Amino acid sequence: MTEFMLEYGLFLAKTVTFVTAFIALVLFSFVMAGRQQAEKKESLELKKLNKKYDDMAKAMNVGMLQKDSLKKYLKEEKEKLKAAQKGKKDEPARKRIYVLNFHGDIRASAVASLREEITAILTVANEKDEVFLRMESGGGVVHGYGLAASQLMRLRDREIPLTVSVDKVAASGGYMMACVGNRILAAPFAIIGSIGVIAQVPNFHKVLKKHDVEFDQFTAGEFKRTVTMFGENTDEAKAKFREEIEDIHVLFKDFIVRHRPDVDIVKVSTGESWPGTRALERNLVDELKTSDDYLLEQSQQADIYEVKYVSKKSLFEKLGFHVQRLMDKWQYG
Repeated sequence: MTEFMLEYGLFLAKTVTFVTAFIALVLFSFVMAGRQQAEKKESLELKKLNKKYDDMAKAMNVGMLQKDSLKKYLKEEKEKLKAAQKGKKDEPARKRIYVLNFHGDIRASAVASLREEITAILTVANEKDEVFLRMESGGGVVHGYGLAASQLMRLRDREIPLTVSVDKVAASGGYMMACVGNRILAAPFAIIGSIGVIAQVPNFHKVLKKHDVEFDQFTAGEFKRTVTMFGENTDEAKAKFREEIEDIHVLFKDFIVRHRPDVDIVKVSTGESWPGTRALERNLVDELKTSDDYLLEQSQQADIYEVKYVSKKSLFEKLGFHVQRLMDKWQYG
């Protein structure tokens, strides 16, 4: 028995040592990976989209053309490439289009990347260039989308043309951003509008009262807190809350009128949304066209660069982002 216990103790010690060493190695790997991630956490990516379209055309022609026609085509492409690489001194510089992508959630969290991308563009762009924003958003918090719209205003203030394209949805705060553009393009069935303000506050006062639970709240300032989730909401508090919402709505409408003076703001600020076709009739957009069509057309006469500011997220941040996206889909469909 003693010998068995001795062998068992040695085995247990070896096992504990092995497990401890393994855990230490894993922790060390995480620490080193974390340091490397911290060093490479943020970066600016630039991708020329002209090459993407050229490669598509080449792949299609290679697959379809007969032998003689293909030989001629490849020869012409080779000559074009040589000419482009050599360049001509008297050839004027082509227009540059900087493509940005904004996929908005309720918190407008994409504004963190948007502000960096716009700052980068402002270091090199001029009034002959153009910024093309592909945006999709059903709206969200006022301060988040207000900041996003303000970032786009930086381009307008520098007189850099801004074209906004909506393939799916630009509603509420999303339209607040879109209306800053010099031009707004929309797909025929994109959802446009929802120029209104909404606030929802659950109230558990009756539940707490039923179970003899008291809720105390202390404030300094008459309107430091109006409606509350746990206390009793008075008529005066509700009236003040409605007043604040109405004021935000007024500011929202004024912002749209400033950037799109041809819009009949009384008719479009009811909180309704319209498909792109109907939005065009109401002057909420300028043209029915997808972002793909616009960029493909422009690629013949401009150098198109997709600008993306990348910030690597931790595992918990990624999980939180996906949960937020699921909530957005549930709310906006």
